[in-house]
Amino acid sequence: MEKKIDTRRLGVLLSVLAVACLLFALVLMNVQIVHGKDYSELATKGTTRTQVILAARGELVDRYGRPIVQNKVGYNVTLDKAYLTRGEENEIILRLLDLLEQADEEWIDKLPITTEAPFAFYEGQEDAIAKLKNFLEVGVYTGVEDVMSWLIERYGLEEYTPEEQRRLAGVRYQMERQGFSITNPYTLAEDVAISTVIQIKERSFELSGVMVVESTIREYVQGDIAPHLVGRIGPIYAEEYAELKDKGYAMNDIIGKGGIEEAFESELRGENGLRTITLNSNGEVVDSTVTQSPKPGNSIMLTIDIDIQRAAQQAMEEQILWLQENGEEGEGKEATAGAVVAIDVKTGEVLAMASYPTYNLDTFNEDYNDLLANEDNPLFNRALQGTYAPGSIFKPLVGVAGLEEGLISRYYTYTCNHVYTYYEDYQPTCLGWHPGFNVMDALRVSCNIFFYDLGRQLGIDPIVDYAEKFGLGQPTGIELPEAAGHISSPEFFDELDELWNPGDVLQASIGQGKSLFSPVQLATYTATLANSGVRMRTHLVKSIKTYSLDETVEDISPEVMADVELERSTVNTIREGMIRASGQNGYSGTSGAYFGDYPIPVASKTGTPETSAFPNGTYICYAPANDPQIAVAVVIENGYHGYWGASVAKAIFDEYFFGKTNDQLPVETDTWLP
Repeated sequence: MEKKIDTRRLGVLLSVLAVACLLFALVLMNVQIVHGKDYSELATKGTTRTQVILAARGELVDRYGRPIVQNKVGYNVTLDKAYLTRGEENEIILRLLDLLEQADEEWIDKLPITTEAPFAFYEGQEDAIAKLKNFLEVGVYTGVEDVMSWLIERYGLEEYTPEEQRRLAGVRYQMERQGFSITNPYTLAEDVAISTVIQIKERSFELSGVMVVESTIREYVQGDIAPHLVGRIGPIYAEEYAELKDKGYAMNDIIGKGGIEEAFESELRGENGLRTITLNSNGEVVDSTVTQSPKPGNSIMLTIDIDIQRAAQQAMEEQILWLQENGEEGEGKEATAGAVVAIDVKTGEVLAMASYPTYNLDTFNEDYNDLLANEDNPLFNRALQGTYAPGSIFKPLVGVAGLEEGLISRYYTYTCNHVYTYYEDYQPTCLGWHPGFNVMDALRVSCNIFFYDLGRQLGIDPIVDYAEKFGLGQPTGIELPEAAGHISSPEFFDELDELWNPGDVLQASIGQGKSLFSPVQLATYTATLANSGVRMRTHLVKSIKTYSLDETVEDISPEVMADVELERSTVNTIREGMIRASGQNGYSGTSGAYFGDYPIPVASKTGTPETSAFPNGTYICYAPANDPQIAVAVVIENGYHGYWGASVAKAIFDEYFFGKTNDQLPVETDTWLP
């Protein structure tokens, strides 16, 4: 028998189905018609990323506001991962490198491996090689072939020629070290020509992810002027970022590397801006907005004078090259390097600081490998980091100590018979015989035995005390890292586990033994002699300015570090001895050939400190002797005769006193002594 259909239940079921269909239709209408646009954008929006916009870095100028380092608008070639076609990175990079090479453009490549097969590690790049091996997590003795194999495998370079593999590895290695990512574009080439920009844009269809970014480019207006002081800027590497990110740095920031660029990083860097980029679900960029504008950093006014700095650098180079060409074997011909520092006596401001050999900041990237391989190490700042035995330029300090302690007077005399016979078992000599010489003439001819005997009478403790007060073996206060140096003393011998003998005070008294000081310390000591025992803090920064130099953020005031409170008679006596050493006031002196007829009174002292190889040449002086304004210290490695440094000092004085049409020239007086 047929079952009757329950029409009531069927009606309910159909009603429920109708309601469900109606609700579904309403939802579809809401999604597709009412909010269709919103949901479409949401479906394709994907995610947002934030990119950093670098702030313009503060500039560097000399004491008169003349530019040393400034910014210019230029074009950088960057790789942006947000636009770089995945799986085609190597092909795109190789096309770009070919284009740059044809345009005669340089690109950044810090891989310490030669660029042509058979490959080899670059000489002199041990640190870079060690970082590479550590990065690849291979052993320290891994050879270049194995390192290249690791790089080829890491970056998928198997299908390329050896030369192409090396090129690509150099770029990919640098990209990875700098944390290349969607939020951190990589700068491949800087300051490219506009013609190169046009070529890249014309070939953009095959260079996806390659961007030309208008940026502020560091321009070294005086590229060869004071590079050791200026320093450089460079990218942040992955191993540095762990520490720097807590200081507000982003991976694509640049940072100071050495010199003022590093020491005043916090003032120079400015405040970066932010850009927000929006990507769809396919990883494609759909929007880009600047959400925070960058603020430029402060500028730094240095104490150096570009003209005096240039004179110092040129004179040092010319003197060393002249010695190499004309010097006697063992007496200067072997000179290879040196340093010179000039200081304003009254303020402690550094007017010039030069280290030779040097380099050019403008071509640093191109010259990088050659600079590292140079055995004379042009990247080393000898003026601040080099330490040298002072030799006889230490004698004025021993003279000061003897006068202040009452052991000698201006009229005290001592006879030098060429051999010092006070000790039976140790009898050092002098270069000559000097009967009845006072301290002034002992300085004039640089008599060893006069100062042997004076040092013996003083004892080592007062010598060390006066040396420290004059800034030797002490921090000068300069803003850059400096070598500490040390004074020959029983305490220092103890540190070396060596025995101090009574005769060691004799060598300490003439600047030998184990005393080692930096050129900036020697210049500070000289300025303190000139300033009657008042030692100023030596400094390189005159003021901090706003970016445009319109306003002063901070003025750096002169600061007294120590005051030895010398008797006026002491100052006059040592000054007269140093004037005589310059061959002035009717005397023949050790640097009379340079300053004997100089129109300005000069106080000076020469030194020939012995080393394990050839003796160095050291020289100190200040002028005008009657009213000191500028003090100079010169060191020439393997220079032998101290007076070779006088030519460098003379070039500085010529520029300081006669190279300008201002009021620097001293007022004429009747006497050269106060």
